[in-house]
Amino acid sequence: MSKENSIVYNRAFDFSVRIVKLYKYLCDEKREYDLARQILRSGTSIGANIREGIEGQSRRDFIAKLSISLKEAGETEYWLDLFEATEILEEKFVTSMISDVKVLIKMLNNILKTTKQTIN
Repeated sequence: MSKENSIVYNRAFDFSVRIVKLYKYLCDEKREYDLARQILRSGTSIGANIREGIEGQSRRDFIAKLSISLKEAGETEYWLDLFEATEILEEKFVTSMISDVKVLIKMLNNILKTTKQTIN
C-alpha cells in the first residue's frame, strides 16, 4: 500500500468510526432511523471501497473502486448538509464532519487523477 493510499484509507476509516457514532446518536437521541441508515451506508462505504481498491487486481479495478468511494463521499456530504439544513443536527456538530468528507473528496480526486494519467 502506497503512503498516499494508506493516508486516505486511514482517514476514511476514522471517518467511518465517526459515522457509526453519528448513526447511534441519530437512532438513540433523535429517533431518526431512515436517514441514519442512509448516512451509515454511504459514510462507511467510502473506506470499504478504498480498501477493496487497494486490494484490487489491476489499476482499472483500483480506479473503479475509488470512483465509487468518491461518489459515496459526495452522497455523505449531501446527507450531512441535509441534516444541518433541516436542523436534525446543529451546524456546530456537522461542520467538522463536512470538513473531513471534503478532505476525503479532494484526496480521492487527486489519487484518481494521478492514477488515470498513468494508464493513458
